Amino acid sequence: MTSLPVHVVRAVLMANDVGVLFAALTMTHILLFGADFPASYPGMFWLYLVVGLFGLAMITGFRLQRIKLVMLNSGDVLNIAKANLAIMLSLMIVSLGLGVPHMLANTLTFGVFSFAGMVGTRAIAVSVFGHLREHLHKRQTVAVFGAGPAGVQLASALSQSSDMRPVAFFDDNPTMHGMEIGGIPVCSPKDLIADMFRQSISKLIIALPDSAKARQKAIVDMCLRADIDVQILPSFIDLLADRGNEKLRTVDPHDILGRDKVDLETPEVAKSYAGRVVMVTGAGGSIGSELCRQLIACRPAKIVLFEQSEYNLYMADLDLAKRTQSCAVEICSRLGSVTDPMRLRQVMAEEKVEIILHAAAYKHVPLVEGNELEGARNNILGTKILADAAVSAGIERFILVSTDKAVRPTSVMGATKRLAELIVQDVQTRAPDTKFAMVRFGNVLGSSGSVLPLFQAQIEAGGPVTVTHPEMNRYFMTVSEAARLVLLAGAYAEGGDVFVLDMGKPQKIINIARKLIRLSGRRVKDPVTGEGDIEIKITGLRPGEKLFEELFVDEDSLCKTPHPKILRAEEARLSEIQIAGMLREVQVAIDTANPQKLRKVAMERVDGYQSEQIPLKA
Repeated sequence: MTSLPVHVVRAVLMANDVGVLFAALTMTHILLFGADFPASYPGMFWLYLVVGLFGLAMITGFRLQRIKLVMLNSGDVLNIAKANLAIMLSLMIVSLGLGVPHMLANTLTFGVFSFAGMVGTRAIAVSVFGHLREHLHKRQTVAVFGAGPAGVQLASALSQSSDMRPVAFFDDNPTMHGMEIGGIPVCSPKDLIADMFRQSISKLIIALPDSAKARQKAIVDMCLRADIDVQILPSFIDLLADRGNEKLRTVDPHDILGRDKVDLETPEVAKSYAGRVVMVTGAGGSIGSELCRQLIACRPAKIVLFEQSEYNLYMADLDLAKRTQSCAVEICSRLGSVTDPMRLRQVMAEEKVEIILHAAAYKHVPLVEGNELEGARNNILGTKILADAAVSAGIERFILVSTDKAVRPTSVMGATKRLAELIVQDVQTRAPDTKFAMVRFGNVLGSSGSVLPLFQAQIEAGGPVTVTHPEMNRYFMTVSEAARLVLLAGAYAEGGDVFVLDMGKPQKIINIARKLIRLSGRRVKDPVTGEGDIEIKITGLRPGEKLFEELFVDEDSLCKTPHPKILRAEEARLSEIQIAGMLREVQVAIDTANPQKLRKVAMERVDGYQSEQIPLKA
């Protein structure tokens, strides 16, 4: 039926309804007059003719032939009732003219039979098609968490699909437990996992409102621990914005952190930036642009966007211009590089900058490993030039965005960031009027080049998902947490501080890959049996990568701050003479295009730096 042309399906439905009318009229007269009624009433021909023609007109008029069987609802039943009422009226008039006895009983009985026949044949057809679908298609059994409007509509849609079959609702509302919606039972979530396994349900789809984020996360975590596929239905707003992308969405970065979101909302942040002029270097990058967005809520007088990429600066300016329409925060966009001292001094003087958040850096490990001199020019010399310009301009606070890869680094990128930290600490010793501080991040989920967008793109492409080593693990935080940590560091800075966020335990990259595959509604392919959808491919460590990242050199060096989740690290520093010598050697390495010399400088000046690769385990 579903593969037939539309006009054929409508003709079948129309023939069914006309047949029901004739059958109803026949049954009525047999019931009231006995089996010999045609001989007793010569005018019976006219009754059949009127019912057939007028019935056909009413079926067409009320569009009963257009009712989709699997979508039969109360509105459709009402239309069937209206059509039958009109046909009953025509039958009553004709019966009155022909002098048919028991006219009222005749009409009412006919109406009952015809209405029941039209609705009943449709219901039987739906049931038959459902059973045929079960035999023709092996459908995946799913449960829906949330028996509200969204959940009910989702179950209704899934019931008609050839891929999934809803068999249970789970809902927190105790008044709904034990009820059935469209023949699907509503169960208590108290024993959710046990019920899922007992009923052999292979997937759970969450249809809760966006306001129930905490409940969504709890359910997702519970299902992932039990190795049950779970997906979240896109919100109505997501669908309007075309973020639903015709499928169920995967969870956002907070859902794969493996820990609770850190609350970094403190009054110190807004107080430290309100009414000030804040310059953000690398303002077009993932961290820089998020810093600017969060700064708006602190109500600074002006945010100066400093960026060397014209396109990134344009996009950041466009985004912030919309966000500042309703507030008095001025946005000033300036092109330039942190390696250009004249440009930096010009911008700071013209815009009267008071606070600098330094997020400009080359951060992608493999790229910097192959372009080490440019990495050093930007990350090391750029930081020195910017710090000196800040001191000359009388800047109040200077916050360097660093990375956990700076701790005992195995990459040139990590070494350049550690040397940048040492430079900032050295400048602090001769600049009492400027408070310098550094912030070390773990991996920022959702930032450019992070595993989250990479894995999602690979999953969408059908795989494989590439992981460099099965034992590789990392600390993770979200972009919003990273940006907030920078702002808090500015508020807590006392001079030369290194701040880190307590991010819980590090997570294995391969486990995150598996989790994302499951949350996308697919299965990890078993390398032995070949069962599953998405393969996880081990590619081997890339140049400069190491298996484990650290946030601090010595755990005993950690001190508390006013925030329980933010720690201050007290670490060894280089002397002014050592820093000056290191800078000269880096400059020589760049001027002579000598990457080996740069690596030698890193080996001598960065504690724990070693560039040899860790072999991949079998």
